Amino acid sequence: MKPLVVVGDALLDVDLVGTSTRLTPDAPVPVVEDVETRERPGGAALAAVIAAQATGREVVLVAPLADDEGAARLRALLAGRVRLVAVPATGGTAVKQRVRVGDHSVVRIDSGAPAVSLGELPEEAREAIRGAAAVLVADYGRGTTSDGAVRAALAEAGGPVVWDPHPRGADPVPSVRLVTPNGAEAARVAPGVEGDGLAAVGARAEALIRHWGVGAVVVTLGARGALLSYGEGAPMVVPAVPVTGGDPCGAGDSFAAAAALALADGAVTGEAVAAAVAFAGRFVAAGGATAWDASPVREPNVVAEDGVSALLARVRGAGGTVVATGGCFDLLHAGHVATLRAARGLGDCLVVCINSDDSVRRLKGPSRPLVTAADRARVLEALEFVDAVVVFGEDTPAQVLDRLRPDVWAKGGDYAGADLPEAAVLRQWGGQAVVLPYLDGHSTTALVERSRV
Repeated sequence: MKPLVVVGDALLDVDLVGTSTRLTPDAPVPVVEDVETRERPGGAALAAVIAAQATGREVVLVAPLADDEGAARLRALLAGRVRLVAVPATGGTAVKQRVRVGDHSVVRIDSGAPAVSLGELPEEAREAIRGAAAVLVADYGRGTTSDGAVRAALAEAGGPVVWDPHPRGADPVPSVRLVTPNGAEAARVAPGVEGDGLAAVGARAEALIRHWGVGAVVVTLGARGALLSYGEGAPMVVPAVPVTGGDPCGAGDSFAAAAALALADGAVTGEAVAAAVAFAGRFVAAGGATAWDASPVREPNVVAEDGVSALLARVRGAGGTVVATGGCFDLLHAGHVATLRAARGLGDCLVVCINSDDSVRRLKGPSRPLVTAADRARVLEALEFVDAVVVFGEDTPAQVLDRLRPDVWAKGGDYAGADLPEAAVLRQWGGQAVVLPYLDGHSTTALVERSRV
């Protein structure tokens, strides 16, 4: 399998995280104490690590690295995660240090200015780019993408190229398949279009395609999703799934990495953008760049990570009640809606636990489910009284309940007076299992049978 190759500016990000309860006597600035140092790859190095965590494909990072302490620390962070092809550089490793109090940055201190000026790119780097399934250019405005040898190699890339631009960086090479500016970057490069509505964003994307001579431009819009333009015709808009909590730091890197991986796997551009929007949402919900070395961000299949933990923490922190319910929800009908609405009324948030596709097949037979777990989750998440959806692979929700630990487990159906199977699990932490009235005459099985008549 050919590798994904990431080319760009590798940085070392350092967070100095502490507490502050007072200001200095000589200036209105906080005194930060009990400082903990947290280091992580930054720039192209972060994009490479994100990609490596999300795929079984080899990821190669081609980046200038100086011979200094910062580079040594960065190499150690990358070891065992990505294959590093270092391009000789001078000027010192770029280090971004943030002093933070809790979740708030107090100041950022930047140092190092690596410079690459090559008559010729090392052969190992050129071979990696030529043999790539896809190439991601992570431009952080440090000069890598301006070097003539680097640009010549990118023009001969073996696979599609995704270019994540920077205001201080170079223009993409004309052979690029997809460029991924955010809304602010697009406005800076293509001025003269007023407003931030979809019409304005689409006009900027078309202008950028003409300006750069590239195949397509996707403008990322944060919580609004992304707009993809090919320069003519109606643009494609991919909405983002709302994320509860999370950290947006690194969202752009995760989006570009996911798009490049999708193209490497043979997706068309529109499919790659849709996959990237979904991946970036999961990445943010899982903690963003600050959680770079946590468990890989994948499609939810056992317990969804999409902001559920943050949702539960927020509700519990406010003294609220967490309610959960579950089932297959293969074809959402009026009976389901009535039960879900009633369950939400029992507390301050509702988490719906749904059986995975394999679990439904074991319970209902080989002809079920009629709707995949991903689509069932999307339909449920669209309901205003559903706050989150998790997917579990077992035949019973016991394991997922043990992880979520809701205060109330609500079940709709003919269970009145019976001891629900989940009740014993709930009792372990003082939770309560309850039965809700079921709308008579409504069931997925009945709907399927009627459709066959």
